[in-house]
Amino acid sequence: MNDFAITTLLIVALFALLGSGVWIGLALSGVAWIGMQLFSSRPAGDAMAVTIWGSSSSWTLTALPLFIWMGEILFRTRLSDDMFRGLAPWMQRLPGRLLHTNVVGCAIFAAVSGSSAATCATIGKMTLPELQRRGYPDDISVGSLAGAGTLGLLIPPSIIMIVYGVTADVSIAQLFIAGVLPGVLLAGLFSGYLAAWGWLNAARVPRPDATLSFGQKLRESRYLIPVVLLIAAVLGSIYAGIATATEAAAVGVVGSLLLSALQGSLDWQTFKASLMGGTRLYCMIALILAGASYLTLSMGYIGLPRHLAEWIGSLGLTQWQLLLALMLFYIVLGCFLDGISMVVLTMGVILPTVQKAGIDLLWFGIFVVLVVEMAQITPPVGFNLFVLQGMTRREIGWIARVTLPFFFLMIAAVALIYFFPQIVHVLPQQMRH
Repeated sequence: MNDFAITTLLIVALFALLGSGVWIGLALSGVAWIGMQLFSSRPAGDAMAVTIWGSSSSWTLTALPLFIWMGEILFRTRLSDDMFRGLAPWMQRLPGRLLHTNVVGCAIFAAVSGSSAATCATIGKMTLPELQRRGYPDDISVGSLAGAGTLGLLIPPSIIMIVYGVTADVSIAQLFIAGVLPGVLLAGLFSGYLAAWGWLNAARVPRPDATLSFGQKLRESRYLIPVVLLIAAVLGSIYAGIATATEAAAVGVVGSLLLSALQGSLDWQTFKASLMGGTRLYCMIALILAGASYLTLSMGYIGLPRHLAEWIGSLGLTQWQLLLALMLFYIVLGCFLDGISMVVLTMGVILPTVQKAGIDLLWFGIFVVLVVEMAQITPPVGFNLFVLQGMTRREIGWIARVTLPFFFLMIAAVALIYFFPQIVHVLPQQMRH
């Protein structure tokens, strides 16, 4: 069989398994086993055992369950309510007023949670009832939350960055630092859009609450101190070179436990629920990673990545054409798979091509995170859309439509980091010096 026939067979097998409701990790392992058994001389069972053990016992991957657990602990504390109370007074004078709490709240929470869905759910639980009670329109409230929730992937610590760093052999600490400025840029684009919307639709924006003096605003800001200290501890330890990403994750878990204890919201039930929630989520991700590692090995034995890279190389695409093709590819793939599956499933095939095109792997990591963010808000499998559908009971089509402007703002962010790559590189370069 030629490469095209083998690829077609394996893709059909993958979608047949996914469509039948088999777990993603098991579906990936199943397709890898088929590929090894039919088109390779190496025993499929032996290869599976070695690869799955190797991918599961990676020390670098230890940061992943720790950051997930940290997010779960904070999700169950009073942190979100305190954040709204601290942020709201400063947003009243901006065009669009309290709509900006969605963006700023997501940006802050993203810096202590590596998950887009957790960021969207936590901040949504805090802002949507408050915005609705004050009379803000549902379309812009829900749309801005869906868009801003994706900051959970870009602003470090980020689960996707850890997964990419492990699969692409790129420093996770460097990726974390590289994501800071693009994350701030994207948050700025979202807030700029909300300000323009508020200015153009002034009649739809409710009147501000009672105006507070500067001193009163500062007093309300004290509720932001715990989360700011936690962010400083996690990111500061990485940026100062004191801790690796894994050690910083441990600092984050201890800090979030102390924070919830001081708030009085840490009891045995909360601790157990956060630990079990984090364990369930990590087990799902670990199974996907193990299946994807096995599939990558299988593809390597068959020779598909090399042949695909050679074929794309023969097309003579320039860097921007290749990146545009990859962006469209990931957006389409995001209609069927979650972000982690997309990264681990494609990196083995795409990285040789990217390296051959002379694209820096650190920059490419941030590019991948941005396009995976877009996939979080593309139906039918946009995770943020599912989260908001559960919270608002609205149709997924309506949520996707009100989120569309923020999708285009992400495309603008990709264009900006392409034309101005220093946005990605400046902080990691300073960290090296």
